[in-house]
Formats: sequence, structure tokens, C-alpha cells
Amino acid sequence: MSKRKANIQVPVYSNIDRALKQLKKKIEREGVVRDMKRCVYFEPPTQKKRKRLMRAIKQNLIRMASKGLWE
Repeated sequence: MSKRKANIQVPVYSNIDRALKQLKKKIEREGVVRDMKRCVYFEPPTQKKRKRLMRAIKQNLIRMASKGLWE
């Protein structure tokens, strides 16, 4: 898991469904599930490098598209 601790809190007043939805969204933003999956399954270093490269390419394309540089 990552070195940072995930201290996620969601106040529950009356609507449990809404609180659960907020919790799921916060967990997704923090990347808790992704870190857990990464620890559970062994991933060779070459696959890690390839995933990092593919993520960087995708983010770069999204950035370019938002600026109107890529069609």
C-alpha cells in the first residue's frame, strides 16, 4: 500500500445512501482500492513500467484535447 494513510471520514446525518455514495467517491479519489489491488497481486516490474507509461500517455492526450491541440 502507499505510504500515506487514508483517513477518510463522512458524516452521516439521516440519509445513509447519500453518505455511502460520498464515501465511495472519496475512496476512489484517494486511490485506496487501486493501492490494495496493487499489493494483493504480484506485478512484474516490466508491467509496472508499462502501466505507468500508458497512464502518462493517456493523461497527456486528455490534456492536449482539453487545450484543443489534438483532434
